[in-house]
Amino acid sequence: MMHSIDPDMQSQKENHKLLIGGVIPRPVAFVTTLSEAGIMNGAPFSFFNVVSSKPPMISLSIQREKGVRKDTAQNIISKKEFVVHVTSEAYIEKINETAGRYPPEIDELSVAEMTSVNSVNIDTPGVAEAMIRFECVLEHVVTLGDKDTPSCDLVIGRIVHFHIADEIYDHGKINPHLLKPVSRLAGNDYAKLGELFTIERPT
Repeated sequence: MMHSIDPDMQSQKENHKLLIGGVIPRPVAFVTTLSEAGIMNGAPFSFFNVVSSKPPMISLSIQREKGVRKDTAQNIISKKEFVVHVTSEAYIEKINETAGRYPPEIDELSVAEMTSVNSVNIDTPGVAEAMIRFECVLEHVVTLGDKDTPSCDLVIGRIVHFHIADEIYDHGKINPHLLKPVSRLAGNDYAKLGELFTIERPT
């Protein structure tokens, strides 16, 4: 037996719980942006994934609150650039500090005591604590949701520069054991990499 649920017959909150509890584990992107006033913003997002490798592109689904854009989405649309960092065990506690509800004039990196580092091809800095960071320019943004109330901004970013720490880089590949990525589950729960296994694709 299985529960049969019509999403139109329950609340957004109930649908949200099923999505974040069922689509697991989700990689966590830590995203830095600059406001028009030049204030750094940093925030984590788990609705995040790869879109394409030619050109290299990633996606972020940035949820709105009562139809209002978050600072990250507003900054990306305004400046047309951002930096995505892969979250690892080494600095997950600091990233969690940035997830609070801070006003736009607050620099979350200062709150979390993270170190900014200049980018190569864009103005927005990244953070030195990350072992992987992607400098991105805005490729597309699509507003999604109900007709009367937008619920999220789907951001597609083109990667214009990769930064990979020497200790995890091996002949064009990344060592996941040394990266120690952290993934998002539901509620306040996260997961570590865990056991790896290999299955060969059929020829």
